[in-house]
Amino acid sequence: MKYKGYLIDLDGTIYLGKKPIPAGKRFVERLQQAQIPFLFVTNNTTKQPNVVAKRLADEFAIHVSPETVYTATLATIDYMNDQNLGKTVYVIGEVGLIDPILAAGYRWDEEHPAYVVVGLDSNVTYEQFALATLAIQKGAHFIGTNPDKNIPTERGLLPGAGSLVSFLATSSQTDPVYIGKPEAIMMEKALEHLGCSKEEALMVGDNYETDITAGIKNDIDTLLVLSGFTPKEAVPTLPVRPSYVVESLDDWAIEDE
Repeated sequence: MKYKGYLIDLDGTIYLGKKPIPAGKRFVERLQQAQIPFLFVTNNTTKQPNVVAKRLADEFAIHVSPETVYTATLATIDYMNDQNLGKTVYVIGEVGLIDPILAAGYRWDEEHPAYVVVGLDSNVTYEQFALATLAIQKGAHFIGTNPDKNIPTERGLLPGAGSLVSFLATSSQTDPVYIGKPEAIMMEKALEHLGCSKEEALMVGDNYETDITAGIKNDIDTLLVLSGFTPKEAVPTLPVRPSYVVESLDDWAIEDE
């Protein structure tokens, strides 16, 4: 089957940390040449799309527009706009989360915000958690940008946004609404931006737990590439097999090439 649009993970699929994946670059260039729409879908809320696009160009010689990058930050804003509960917010997160939310017309409110949004923040303080806890107890809508418990770094697996959200869920005794992969909100909004139906799109990624599960949970076909998180030896024991598995993105024909 030939797909009309592609949802693509970044780290482990197009590059690996600071290391290029040459097949990832060639894959993007083949999509561009065939004029097939694609969207990079990332749970990372610390960097805005223009920064991601610049990094792809500067570090990996992959040239795309910022419009091809859809972050959990953008999905969060889309979700808040749909909910229409008010234009006030309190955010735990970094500039890649805070600045776009404020630019979208939301006003900062530490006392009675309509929303409390929690993403990754490497400098979070107890006082921030205290303010967020009190705001949620007063009725603020509690949003977690993504459920990632850990982020891989050179030091090892460090706490991710999901760990911060879990802390606040415990302190506020309130369950959050999660936005990012593998949740439906992120995937449905990404498809809207891509302009494709579920049947017309393919989710491409290296991580079964997030990328591939995002497709499986939301009835989107999946392509697992064995260039990053999920190893080849794990494939036979996966609970639900991906639609396709390839060693390299060079092995995937996007059309009758």
